[in-house]
Amino acid sequence: MVDFQIGRKKFKVVGLKGRGYFENHGVEVPALAQQLLSRTHEIGNHLGIEIALYEPKRDVGHRQGHYIVGLIVRDFLKTVPAGMEFIDIDQQYATARGKISTIGSIHTNLINWANVQGYTRNLESYIVETYHPMDDGEEEVQIYLPVY
Repeated sequence: MVDFQIGRKKFKVVGLKGRGYFENHGVEVPALAQQLLSRTHEIGNHLGIEIALYEPKRDVGHRQGHYIVGLIVRDFLKTVPAGMEFIDIDQQYATARGKISTIGSIHTNLINWANVQGYTRNLESYIVETYHPMDDGEEEVQIYLPVY
């Protein structure tokens, strides 16, 4: 059973930006994440938590979007590594956490739950996912869906 919640959350992220067709994000985002992980040593003050930020798909005609894969950092960096960006977000989210193998259904159920609760998706803010290794070798994902 997935626990759904509403709350405000702040993220400070240093990462690499990519762009592509939404249908290819499942391949492109992990590939960019591998590039980022090979450069982890360049990012000072990180907490070791992987994060991805996604431009929301606004409608069926919106076919390409950008995304950022990064690491959460404690606070603003004086120097951001070459080719990377610093992003500071403070937003209200509907959120849920579960096994990454069920990420599609978590997204769908979270969107439906937020709608039933009377929230509207904020299509101008990033959808956020944080990734958390588990003891059994699997990974959990926490999804943050921007709402108002």
